[in-house]
Amino acid sequence: MADRNKKVEELLVERGLLTTDQLQHVKNRAEQEGVTPENIIEQERLVFPEALAQIQAEIAGVPYIDLATAQTDNQAMRDISRKAALTYRFVAFDIRDNKILIAMERPDDFQALEAVKFIARRRGLAPEIYLASAKSIEAALGGSQAVQEEIGGALKDFSQELEEAGQVKGKKDRDIERIMEEAPVTKVVAVMIRHAIEGHASDIHIEPTEKELRVRYRIDGILHTTLILPIKVHAAVISRVKILSNLKIDEARLPQDGRFSAVVDDKAYDFRVSTMPTTYGEKAALRILDKSTGAPTFDELGLQGTMQKVYKEKLQSPHGIILISGPTGSGKSTTLFTSLSMLNKPNINIVTLEDPVEYEIEGVNQTQVHPEIGLDFASGLRNILRQDPDIIMVGEIRDRETAEMAVHSALTGHLVLSTIHTNSAIGTIPRLTDMGVDPFLISASMRLLAAQRLVGRICKKCKKEVAIPEKIQRKIVAELEGIPETYITQENQRNPRVVFQGEGCEECQDMGSTGRIGIFEVVPISRALRTAVNEAAGYDTLQDMAKAEGMITMRQDGLLKALAGEVRFEDVLRVTSESKEQ
Repeated sequence: MADRNKKVEELLVERGLLTTDQLQHVKNRAEQEGVTPENIIEQERLVFPEALAQIQAEIAGVPYIDLATAQTDNQAMRDISRKAALTYRFVAFDIRDNKILIAMERPDDFQALEAVKFIARRRGLAPEIYLASAKSIEAALGGSQAVQEEIGGALKDFSQELEEAGQVKGKKDRDIERIMEEAPVTKVVAVMIRHAIEGHASDIHIEPTEKELRVRYRIDGILHTTLILPIKVHAAVISRVKILSNLKIDEARLPQDGRFSAVVDDKAYDFRVSTMPTTYGEKAALRILDKSTGAPTFDELGLQGTMQKVYKEKLQSPHGIILISGPTGSGKSTTLFTSLSMLNKPNINIVTLEDPVEYEIEGVNQTQVHPEIGLDFASGLRNILRQDPDIIMVGEIRDRETAEMAVHSALTGHLVLSTIHTNSAIGTIPRLTDMGVDPFLISASMRLLAAQRLVGRICKKCKKEVAIPEKIQRKIVAELEGIPETYITQENQRNPRVVFQGEGCEECQDMGSTGRIGIFEVVPISRALRTAVNEAAGYDTLQDMAKAEGMITMRQDGLLKALAGEVRFEDVLRVTSESKEQ
């Protein structure tokens, strides 16, 4: 617990987050400019914003909250004007036990605190104050104004047309319904899609709540609430999305999947659509796929250096299985897409089974599975073998039957590429065993295992060095100890001195990052590993053997990328915590 009599800068030095030289520089500049040392620390970004906020919270005696990762309830901001939130720098993020949870940038600001208490009392709730970083409050409040204003204009047209329809004598009810479902809502959906693309979002989530319709964009892997619409437009918006995707408009009880294409700013995009019934109505999720980009290179994916060389070598195997693991949204399909694009030659027959077909590859025979009519991965794979394939790509191995079919395909002379849901590359072995695949079949067919996660790529335009505190430096050195020298390409990776972060600029829309890059671990199956798998060795034994043979983990790959200035250090820790614990 922090001593509340201490200043923020003093505690930062005590915790090893600020050096004594940096503190002296901060004090000198603060004295010259007539501001607090805290102001200078924030301006120069000498400490990660979230780390600084945690210290500020300790000294203020209030809990800390990271709004980027916290569970939020949109009802908390109901009836609170955006202007008030911006003026007093706060975000109401949840309601629990007759309390409204409010994140403030400065809980010691008396005027802001009084405003927050007044808002809470007006709603008959007690305020519970948290401290959040300025950056996370800006992210929670910002970014949605332009789209809100443009969609607000469309909704105004919507209301106006309804009013005019009601005033016209003899206007039938169905004409009013037609107006609700046509031009204005079409514009609302079009604006929503365009702003998602302009904001480099990968997904759009349209979610009804009890009193409003929430729209969230996933940008660089994190969901951001972008706008709130009146609940009365929910049915019309979902109907418009269904019409675009050729889904059944009158079926709201069952999940549906579809897709549509659109051209935005002269670029072609595919949208993969999924609808799902919820308590308050249908939710729609739209995955955005840029058709114009083509296959990224392995370097662009983040599969670099020694790992790329090993992966490419195994891709040239005449038969066997290459499996990529990771959770949903970790970029596995994109890696397979790049792999197939590299293997795609006129003299090779490549056949795929996907759910759904995300990327179209010219010259490759791609099939979408339809479980509802009996065409699942297992039955599709059985039929693919009659198509005389050289290379087979199966979207995902989900069950024993598909796993066994993939193994037998590999053992009968085919190269099989697929994905599986596990936390790490070696974790694939016990996962297949759990499915019921015999260890001797796994060892005989497996050629390479890989795992990946996606991390935000630091914006090159506003990238800035940040000195590593001594305590964290020791941890990084310990984590990277013993990795093969071939992975070290920069002096900062050998002797960690600085990490990097994006300050936020016009280029990255103040996000500090542009796009995402993969962090990987790649395990070629050696003779020793094959023997160990055949003998049903446990996860820890296999992991130790892979490391002894030169494998580096996803966390190590991420740390090397952080030290090279490609990704943020804290993002690497966040996305690899699960695989580290396995």
